[in-house]
Amino acid sequence: MYVIAGATGNTGNRIANLLVDAGQKVKVISRSEEKLSALVAKGAIPVVGDLTDKAFLTQAFEDAESIYALIPPKFDAVDFRAYQNSVGNAFVEAVMATGVKNVIILSSFGAHLEEKSGVILGLHDLEQALAKIEGINVLNMRAGFFMENFYGMIGTIQQAGVLGGFPIAGDIAIPVVHTRDIAKVAANHFLKQDFKGQSHQYVAGERDLTMNESAKVLGKAIGKDDLVWVQFPYDQAREAMIQMGTSPSLADAYIEFCQRVNDGTLQSDYERTPENTTETSIEDFSEEFARAYRQQL
Repeated sequence: MYVIAGATGNTGNRIANLLVDAGQKVKVISRSEEKLSALVAKGAIPVVGDLTDKAFLTQAFEDAESIYALIPPKFDAVDFRAYQNSVGNAFVEAVMATGVKNVIILSSFGAHLEEKSGVILGLHDLEQALAKIEGINVLNMRAGFFMENFYGMIGTIQQAGVLGGFPIAGDIAIPVVHTRDIAKVAANHFLKQDFKGQSHQYVAGERDLTMNESAKVLGKAIGKDDLVWVQFPYDQAREAMIQMGTSPSLADAYIEFCQRVNDGTLQSDYERTPENTTETSIEDFSEEFARAYRQQL
């Protein structure tokens, strides 16, 4: 039995579908039963509840051998790291209570850092907490910057004519990955059961990219060959996030994350290899981006 958290999200939904299509028995977790209807129609078992609820997760993990764990975004979290740890602690306690043997975490590049990594700190905490449980197999999938993050910048393109949002320097290369590829990696590991003990794997996309390079490719796809990346000052980026409904705590965490990208700290444990390179290129994604851009015109 597999239990997939975040089964209506970009990675969890795809993982659940791949496992169901492979003939596996799968429970899918969401806060909305309605959003699980397509998976339920394919044979998945719905469980509806809150990932911060330890009793709920303990019940959901009954009879499960393998789980997919992640910490969903919560843009109104008053204390974002405390929210992350409330989810992480619920996962840890439920795993310990039920004897789950295999865990794959959606983590991030930078999760090796013990401090000052912003939105990544809670993932570091979860990795470390699960590492203390004896007798289980944990794979920490340290994914790169999601290509889908660029969708949130469509409004900036339409209003200001530039690509921007995260205050990341335009000339720094980082791993950029499609969530579809993250799901494929996770599903393959689940089906092969080829991870033992405590381990991590970077999921790094087709190649490392600078924001300048991404802007050029995405601009061409939407007919704006002159589209450029603009790195907003940290204070302006923070204020814009708050105006869009992000809590000050989460905005501060995003700024700290970007600072660590800009000084190279976040990438200090990462090295591209054939094993962590995935299929979808920014050029492939640009076709999806162009469709989303046109839909918002």
